[in-house]
Amino acid sequence: MAPSSRSRPGPGKPSRPSQMELARRRGKLLDYIMQWKRQELPKRMARMPLEDVKALAHVTPPARSLAQALTREPGVSLIAEVKRASPSKGLIARDWNPSLIAETYAENGAAAISCLTDERFFQGKLEYLTGIRERLRKRGLEVPILRKDFLFHEYQIYEARMAGADAVLLIAAILGDRELGRLLERTQELGMEALVEVHTPEEARRARAAGARLIGVNNRDLRTFQVDLETTARVRSALPPDVILVGESGIRDEADVRRMAAMGCHAILVGETFCRLPQARRAAAVRRFVQAGKAPADAPG
Repeated sequence: MAPSSRSRPGPGKPSRPSQMELARRRGKLLDYIMQWKRQELPKRMARMPLEDVKALAHVTPPARSLAQALTREPGVSLIAEVKRASPSKGLIARDWNPSLIAETYAENGAAAISCLTDERFFQGKLEYLTGIRERLRKRGLEVPILRKDFLFHEYQIYEARMAGADAVLLIAAILGDRELGRLLERTQELGMEALVEVHTPEEARRARAAGARLIGVNNRDLRTFQVDLETTARVRSALPPDVILVGESGIRDEADVRRMAAMGCHAILVGETFCRLPQARRAAAVRRFVQAGKAPADAPG
């Protein structure tokens, strides 16, 4: 039976914590999410078989390079994320138009777009990514798009390419060494790149051993959802200088951008900070972060 995310109390009874909330309290939220994802995938594969997804993936226009986009200019580049909700914060974006949000990001200096496609926990959809790609194409905005989800099977890599993704997120914490290596290989075969997400120095070493060049350090522990910006600094010490380093999560303002720069980040990934804003305020916020990323790492802040 699929896990339930809510419990409904009877009349006069206090509400009981949901299975998801219990998992979060126990530091098992990532396990809970992956339990659901492994149940969800066969249903997706039944609706569209792997061979059909492969065929469509191979006729999609060539992928744009995320690595090149993040290192084209000096300073810290911005990956701006289209994110509607999260398991820890609930609904984030009330002013919700994913294609318009992505267009706003690209027009105001974001080097790349990240799109959450998980439906159950982040209220995303793969169709959002396709819509974003089409809107940016019509506007002549040639920025790469990253599919952000809990990917563990090659079907999801082909699915991402079919939908128009240029890159995918691979989370080291949910993949064994062989799985990580295999998914990196499949990503490269499709002309895409993978941002490999890590949380510890050991995961960083595993990512490098698997051949990852783009490494993201998530300052949010996916088991507890607690945030600590110093996670990036701790992990950076375990990585060689040729890695393209991306700081993720908990980046709230320009001072945090400069802090990530001082830690050696080439880019940052920011979603919640922008998506909480009404559409009328997003453009200015994106420009401030982009400008902060161009400032020297030791600028006062």
